Amino acid sequence: QLQLVESGGGSVQAGGSLRLSCTFSGFTLDYYTIGWFRQAPGKEREGISCFTGIGDRTNYADSVKGRFTISRDNVQNTVYLQMNNLQTEDTGVYYCAADRWSETTDRGICVTVARSYRNWGQGTQVTVSA
Repeated sequence: QLQLVESGGGSVQAGGSLRLSCTFSGFTLDYYTIGWFRQAPGKEREGISCFTGIGDRTNYADSVKGRFTISRDNVQNTVYLQMNNLQTEDTGVYYCAADRWSETTDRGICVTVARSYRNWGQGTQVTVSA
């Protein structure tokens, strides 16, 4: 059974950093994509980054490019999202999601479209204060 568990959320001041973890089981990342999404109160879920095991390719939303970094740890079966220079608009519940690379890539690049992912974690809260 495929499972994803997020951790690492918390409260920080603007300019601070957090590292989120998505620990997964039930599949091999080599053939899957893991995406990170977030949802702020009253807003739609936003795709922010993804990692495709084939070729270790990454993709980022413009809103986080240059501040967030996605990476994998093969030993720990974990994908990380390092978040630096956090801003108040980064506040929300952060989710990781997974699906086969064939469903989640466009010309070899992973997509951050929520409907492409069928397997989701429970989410972790990130709160950034001014």
